[in-house]
Amino acid sequence: MSVRGEWRRLRELDWRELDIKESGGWPWSLQLICCVLVLGLTLAGMHWYLARPQAAALAEAQAEEGTLLRDYRRKAAQAARLPTMLEEMAVLDARMETLMAMLPTGAEIPSLLDSISENALDHQLSIDFIRLRSPETRDFYIERPFDIQVEGDYHRLAAFLADIAALPRIVTQHDFSLTPGEQGDTLTLSMLARTYSYRQSAEGGEEATP
Repeated sequence: MSVRGEWRRLRELDWRELDIKESGGWPWSLQLICCVLVLGLTLAGMHWYLARPQAAALAEAQAEEGTLLRDYRRKAAQAARLPTMLEEMAVLDARMETLMAMLPTGAEIPSLLDSISENALDHQLSIDFIRLRSPETRDFYIERPFDIQVEGDYHRLAAFLADIAALPRIVTQHDFSLTPGEQGDTLTLSMLARTYSYRQSAEGGEEATP
């Protein structure tokens, strides 16, 4: 049967009289079209209900794979740097121990003030006062400020300040003030100094590690 004849049969077909029960008697071209439509709908349904969820799961797995690969590369780089980081940590620990040894305990504060007084006397300075203020508690340490006022000539005052900075315990110097002394050739030095000690833990009275 020619294609032209099939096309004529389709054009002459009364679509309103078609009965699915009599589909065996339809023109073969109409049967082919119906088979193609049914196959297409079946494939579309299979894609919608079966392939699409799997495609979404595949995309999610690929994204997770990318994240895991990035994490792996980052951790591999960190692992490669581990020996260097351990050496750096050892150096930092040693520096920390050195600095911690420079922080006086509360019981050592009077001895520290005595050392400052001796330095002032060694430089022939007149001590007006060295007076502790109330301690100030921080997160990991206790700040212990104290006021210093001494009198002497400029060079002796400068040497005195240098000796304070060179003390084996950490003492920081703040709020310097120089005024003429009672004698015409002297100056009065007033300043705030601070030293620091470990903060005592609440339990057992142990010193907290900064």
